[in-house]
Amino acid sequence: MNHSPRVAPKSPSEALKPVAPPAPPPKARRRRRSSPFIAMMSGLFTAVLVVAGLAGAGFVMVGTQSRAPGPLANDRVLIIPKDSGLTEIADLLQREGMIEHPWTFRISALASGNWTKLKAGEYLFKARISQAEILDIIADGKVVEHSITVPEGLTSEQIVARLRENELLTGDIIQVPREGSILPDTYRIPRGFSRQAIIDRMARDQRAVLARIWERKPADLPIKTPQELVVLASIVEKETGRADERPRVAGVFINRLNRKMKLQSDPTIVYGIVGGKGTLGRSILRSEITQPTPYNTYAIDGLPPGPIANPGRAAMEAVVNHSRTKDLYFVADGSGGHAFAETLEQHNRNVGRWRQIEAARREPGKPPAEASVDKVEPPAAPDQRTEAPTPAEGEAIETWPVPGNRRAGGPALQQGASLAGASRARAFDASEGTPRDPLLNKTFDLNSPQRIPVLRP
Repeated sequence: MNHSPRVAPKSPSEALKPVAPPAPPPKARRRRRSSPFIAMMSGLFTAVLVVAGLAGAGFVMVGTQSRAPGPLANDRVLIIPKDSGLTEIADLLQREGMIEHPWTFRISALASGNWTKLKAGEYLFKARISQAEILDIIADGKVVEHSITVPEGLTSEQIVARLRENELLTGDIIQVPREGSILPDTYRIPRGFSRQAIIDRMARDQRAVLARIWERKPADLPIKTPQELVVLASIVEKETGRADERPRVAGVFINRLNRKMKLQSDPTIVYGIVGGKGTLGRSILRSEITQPTPYNTYAIDGLPPGPIANPGRAAMEAVVNHSRTKDLYFVADGSGGHAFAETLEQHNRNVGRWRQIEAARREPGKPPAEASVDKVEPPAAPDQRTEAPTPAEGEAIETWPVPGNRRAGGPALQQGASLAGASRARAFDASEGTPRDPLLNKTFDLNSPQRIPVLRP
């Protein structure tokens, strides 16, 4: 028995509806054949992609290798000569054991653009330094800097001589600078720095430092110009090598200037004789103390016409910040410093103590006048100072003012003072020229080269 469902008979309208025929199949497109040019370009593009991929991988490998620690076992200083190109520098680094492969160094330099910035010079490379760090150091010009110290108190001639002897420097100095116009200091310079360039730098620094110090000068300072400040600072510089004494020594000379007293500084005697050479290499002779020169402050009033050396920053500061004392004298105290005094009587006692110390140090049989030597630059010890001629114990000083131990002295033993201090001092400072001048010959010219007469009892 057939149980299939019955299909309802179609209505007459549905039976007469037309049926659309199926759509025809799409026509197959004809495949165009590629031209040879397109095929070539396609292959070239593929090749470029492959090369770029390989190059990228290579650059990554080179970059990784350039940042890795290098083969240098110990710190090393290397000089890269002038006019060295990228290839020469890479080969030099390999020969010196700083890099393993010159070609990787060249690729790194080209890739970074530093190959045009590489500079000649002296470089310090640390142990295990990477290739990338080496490249940066040379491209940035981070050369080794050397310290050149110019001691305070040297003359311009002495400074120029030192710079000419220094093998780190190159070139010559056009002209010896004016005395007092350059600043002694420690300068850091690269190898091959110009001698004239360092002189120019010292001159610029001196002008800048002097301008700043001059702005702070007190109103009552008896110094009228910055040049006069340098002149007095140069005397202070030559008188003491102790930093703690500079303001007090400066104060002595300021007090003397205010009182119209002669400065009586032994280093001015020396400069008047030898000029820029700076040192006698022997003791000052008695005849030289009264020998008139434009710089001898035993013979002239006030300041010399120019500096006697190149003072440092501290000496110039000491002049404008001098100690506010009443000191007029100072002499060596035997310990590398000085004993200061306000009065001649105090000073004579200090001188007597110094003479005793000096006599104890003197070699047996050595004449007193030869017991001392002028300062030789630079001093090896604080008590290697200029000393004045030394009369025998108990001998009355003649009426010319005997300098104290210069750089171990000061405004000196005055007229008629007793060395041992046993007799009462009847003296005064013959350089003052006051109405109470005890010199019997009132017409005697203290600035003449003649010997000032001895005081009578």
